[in-house]
Amino acid sequence: MTTQASSAATQDLLPADLTMGTVMLKVGDMKLMLDYYQRALGLVPISESFGGVYLGRQGLPVIHLSPAAGLQIPGRGEAGLFHTAILFDSRADLAATVATAAQYEPRLFAGSADHLVSEAFYFTDPEGNGVELYFDKPRDTWQWNGDHVVMDSLPLPPQVFLNQNLTEASLDGQRESVAGIGHVHLQVGDVETAQRFYVDTLGFEKTAGWHGQALFVSAGRYHHHMAMNVWNSRGVGPRRDTLGLGEVLIKVQAQDDVLAAADRLKVGGIATQHTGAELRFEDPWRNQIRMAVVEA
Repeated sequence: MTTQASSAATQDLLPADLTMGTVMLKVGDMKLMLDYYQRALGLVPISESFGGVYLGRQGLPVIHLSPAAGLQIPGRGEAGLFHTAILFDSRADLAATVATAAQYEPRLFAGSADHLVSEAFYFTDPEGNGVELYFDKPRDTWQWNGDHVVMDSLPLPPQVFLNQNLTEASLDGQRESVAGIGHVHLQVGDVETAQRFYVDTLGFEKTAGWHGQALFVSAGRYHHHMAMNVWNSRGVGPRRDTLGLGEVLIKVQAQDDVLAAADRLKVGGIATQHTGAELRFEDPWRNQIRMAVVEA
């Protein structure tokens, strides 16, 4: 009985080995955006097609820039992307990209913070998309109150961080170092609806909240794979077709994980496109989500 109950509970949750995949951005000026993501963030073109350019590190795509000439940049208060968060393996690797991003255009720097679980630096790309560059502190230093992780926003002076962590080796090896999508943070209309969709229906676990203004969710007790906030967008409805976020990819290891998610979404009345190994759907604000099986 215990084993059956545990199995049923697991099917209600996304798998603990879930990871976030490539974020697709609809862009108006491909030349400008390609220049930014290559020179400022040190990403390397991996493949190119009529659907745009995939950029990443070590053959792993991080950002997909898709041409969308004619679309408008979304207003600051519309639903959509708050930031794409790129995770680095070491403070030195993070420092190298913080340095090149700050040097590219200092006015695009938006802030920094020690979040207790991570150290993060924030930028805005040339078309207004938020970018977070961060490093995770060791998991055994994270503090949990039950199922909720303890996070904060403490000062993290950029120049002090760079002085302590930037090396010639990390700068020289920037494009060969590892980087991937750690989490994706969205702007939504209300946190309650976001929790019903991302936690109660899709199967993430809530790991933190912030005064009813933000929700952090994850699988496998990561601090967060996704987040949603209403800081600029409280009360907004579904988004227009604009530049900015095109698609969020959630990567799982087994087809059964996709099938379980498809079942939960069906029960929740969410329309999906399901090919077996891949599942496409929208959240309540028309943010496009794709779940796909990837090799371990």
